[in-house]
Amino acid sequence: MNYWRSLKKFSYKELLTPGKPARWFILSILVGIISGLGASLFFLMFEWLRFFFMGVLGGYSPPTLASEDIITMHTSGVYRPWILALLPVIGGFISGWLVYKFAPQDDSNANDGTDAMINSFHNQDADIPTRVPYIKGIAAIFTLSSGGSAGKEGPISQIGAGFGSWLGKLLKVTTRERRSLMLAGSAGGLGAIFRAPLGGALTAVEVLYKEDFEAEALVPCIISSVVAYSTFTFFFGNQPILTVPKMVFTRPLELIFYILLGFICAGMGVVYVKIFHTCKEKFFKKLPIKSYLIPAIGGIGVGIIGFFYPHILSTGAGWIQEAIRGNLPLKLMALIALLKMVATSLTVGSGASGGLFGPTLFIGAMIGGVVGGIFHEIAPNIIVNPQAFALVGMASFFAGVANAPVASLVMVCEMTGSYGLLVPLLIVSVIATILIPKWSIYRHQLMNKFSSPAHLGDSIINVLKGVSVKNVYNKEQDLVPLPVDMPLANICNLFSRTKDSFFPVVDKNFNLVGILSLPKLRPIIFEDSLYNLLVVGELMEPPFHVSTESTLYEAMLILLDSGYDQVPVIDTNDEIRGVLHFNDLMKGYHNELMRLKYSEK
Repeated sequence: MNYWRSLKKFSYKELLTPGKPARWFILSILVGIISGLGASLFFLMFEWLRFFFMGVLGGYSPPTLASEDIITMHTSGVYRPWILALLPVIGGFISGWLVYKFAPQDDSNANDGTDAMINSFHNQDADIPTRVPYIKGIAAIFTLSSGGSAGKEGPISQIGAGFGSWLGKLLKVTTRERRSLMLAGSAGGLGAIFRAPLGGALTAVEVLYKEDFEAEALVPCIISSVVAYSTFTFFFGNQPILTVPKMVFTRPLELIFYILLGFICAGMGVVYVKIFHTCKEKFFKKLPIKSYLIPAIGGIGVGIIGFFYPHILSTGAGWIQEAIRGNLPLKLMALIALLKMVATSLTVGSGASGGLFGPTLFIGAMIGGVVGGIFHEIAPNIIVNPQAFALVGMASFFAGVANAPVASLVMVCEMTGSYGLLVPLLIVSVIATILIPKWSIYRHQLMNKFSSPAHLGDSIINVLKGVSVKNVYNKEQDLVPLPVDMPLANICNLFSRTKDSFFPVVDKNFNLVGILSLPKLRPIIFEDSLYNLLVVGELMEPPFHVSTESTLYEAMLILLDSGYDQVPVIDTNDEIRGVLHFNDLMKGYHNELMRLKYSEK
């Protein structure tokens, strides 16, 4: 009976109360469901529009992935390369116009949806305007389906992040919680569209920094990504994105060649990042035309390349599959890897909506395929399966240009449904990341949490926790202890001879038992009749102090709680050693900041 009464009194609002264990679980599930549905709708619209534009109008039927082959219709039209060359111009114009018309407040400095999400996390308190992600998502569908060289993950990441941000604002959670919800939404979108739940979660928390993780958001990101993945696969099945033959690392000597692949991917990663930023900053940003026309200008370049090499159009995912199967000539893979760098720079660099993760997988697969093929010709007895290099190259190249070694290798393993190449994946991902730490395809990616405005408060606390009171307090200033039974008359004489605003009060054993402050005495200081009636013990306040072994963070809390700008310092034997002023604390903080700053150089 009591059970039913308690159940009747239960309110769903209790589950969403801060501090409740179920709070993050419920919110993460909700974000995951919406992210999964958003990814499903995006994928469906993209596949049908791509079939219409490139298949029906252009007569182009590139190789497809079995996991994404949802359209059973076939085109009977003639191949029209001139239409393929024109489509990216049209798609770029539509994409640019949509963003210009309906989402003009979007950050044009962001390289793609993922970069916009990173910028929002660090610099905008995860406050994403509600309609921006959805407008950018629709614009990306037109970009990709018309042949623009980009990926699906950018808009999907931004759509999920946008919902997480909106939910956080709706529930009026703290800014810190809203950031986690935004990352959970991004993770859900990535986990769904790539059918990689763990990879999506890790990418969301790792891509924010060059050498750090947003560990606090990992749990909500995993929950959201798993739910989004489950939602997406409910509609489209759970088959891994890529179909690969069984590949297992069994020959230790192969590691030498995989290490060389890591160096090559790092070098090509620098080339790619330079090409991309040069196109964006030195060319497109300086064009003296309306911003919504610039993606169409980029589309002209993509169209010209696509006229001769349609492999680079759209996501090019089917050609990744062919590279892994070993069905592409080495010269062709080398050429389209370079052309994909240029085409992606022309598409995303011009401001057309689309992601950068997909193209890096394409480029990495082609580089890996070329390197594996060459190594196979040099050492056929060691490199028996050169196609494995295409798969490993995907992870290595993305790890290098995005500074995300863990996320890249897990993502590739989940996309292929195999962990047989985990050892070389680990090696090449780490090598590529170590070799190009200063380069990143994402403009707003920061070095670590200490560089992020989102963690400014954490930085202050961490610095204060690293400095001890004994290193900064004033050892020369002596506080005169007052006996607990001293009359008020003696105190007044003492106050006239000192600048101190309070005195420690001690008992007969010289133990600190209280604090006598000037503000406490001010109301009675001129009451002569009380001079011989009141003693220190009747006027004192509870004692407060810091130890010489305390941290500055602990001292700051005590100072704030006491309301004074100084506090007594005692040693391990409870003897008073001096005074810590608030100015001493700030000087200690500043000196430690300078030490940390210059020790990193």
